[in-house]
Amino acid sequence: MKEEIVIAGFGGQGVLSMGKILAYAGLMDGLEVTWMPAYGPEQRGGTANVTVILSDRPISSPVLDKFDTAVVLNQQSLDKFEPKVKPGGTLIYDPSGIHRLPTRTDIKVISVDAMTAAIELGNAKTYNMILLGAMLKARDLLSPEAVERGLRKTLPERHHHLIPLNNEAIIKGASLIP
Repeated sequence: MKEEIVIAGFGGQGVLSMGKILAYAGLMDGLEVTWMPAYGPEQRGGTANVTVILSDRPISSPVLDKFDTAVVLNQQSLDKFEPKVKPGGTLIYDPSGIHRLPTRTDIKVISVDAMTAAIELGNAKTYNMILLGAMLKARDLLSPEAVERGLRKTLPERHHHLIPLNNEAIIKGASLIP
């Protein structure tokens, strides 16, 4: 098994956090992992993306130009990464902020209204965890236990009281995938 993933959006949307949680969860499940962030000098509002590779064999390079899965959170990321999804791969996107929908027919395209779901949960900061839950359900990559351990490893201890809310958001995201 080898899954090459890109998560992309604006800084402040939790893109890098999603990737880090995914990477730690892969480690917790005994997988080989790479995590490679890319972002501009802006902390919030600039573009950001992270590449994560999960594999049951050693990974030769973290540098990719094609992906099995792309999770895109804004139009710029959709424009950049839709062409880079491998045929037969999966593109997950949040329609808020997207004005041109994906057009490819050789990949699985999944729309996840994570912003509405986050508002329903009463916390906009759960947005990225909802998308993570949707991706994990759509791709069946990691155990829920590993994801929770990844959350514990990633979040500073002072924020561990938010783990139940994050778990709830991951479950909510998974429920949005048929």
